[in-house]
Amino acid sequence: MADKPGFLYSLRAVLWSFVGLRRKRDFDADDQQGFNPLHVIIAALLAVAVFIGLLITIVKFVVAQ
Repeated sequence: MADKPGFLYSLRAVLWSFVGLRRKRDFDADDQQGFNPLHVIIAALLAVAVFIGLLITIVKFVVAQ
């Protein structure tokens, strides 16, 4: 059996899913390979933290003007 994809693959999959732009072929490949659930959870938490930080930065920038 092949190794599960690494953290960067999981991060890329989470980011594309976060944006909503994934091809059906990519979803099918994910089903075949499987993921390490810990990698997916960490990648999702990182993506959410960056997104919230970006939103806070934008709001502070707009309000300061």
